[in-house]
Amino acid sequence: MSEKKSKKPSWIDVRISIGSFDRPQLMNIVKDLYQLSESNKTFLHARCFVGDDSLKQYKKIIFHSLYPDVMDEKNEFDFDRADKAIRDYAKATGDDEGSADLMVYYVECGNKFTLDYGDINEFFYDDLIEMYGKVIEKVRNMSKKNQESFRKRLEKIMKSSEGIGWGYHDDLCHFYYESFP
Repeated sequence: MSEKKSKKPSWIDVRISIGSFDRPQLMNIVKDLYQLSESNKTFLHARCFVGDDSLKQYKKIIFHSLYPDVMDEKNEFDFDRADKAIRDYAKATGDDEGSADLMVYYVECGNKFTLDYGDINEFFYDDLIEMYGKVIEKVRNMSKKNQESFRKRLEKIMKSSEGIGWGYHDDLCHFYYESFP
């Protein structure tokens, strides 16, 4: 006798189910999701353009992920959480400039942590270099007018990284000068 495999629910199943809901039912679901977690609140604020500055909440997540409180032993770098904040913002808003702002901020936070507390490790710098390369590519695809403020911030990171080990400074210089000769 063979057992029937149960199908794992998917977005399609949910979409079919909510397709029969009326507006008040949908509003209740959104309200429940909103109340369920801070990340849902932050996402919905950004998606609905509610609040003063949706970037501010995502920057807060990135800051705490890449510039943890060194006095608290439980705090560690959380690159995945910082990456997720950038992806969530992009998904919520579709705002390429805002996403680029968060990406630069990501590198600024990691770079500042090193400048304030000293050399970290190869994994840390590899992650920052990878994000630096991604944001440079995003900035290069912007209009020249929109590139300027990002280029200044990227240059400032690169110049401030002089003396940091693991090839970090050299890689930032390579990316910057190759992209903005």
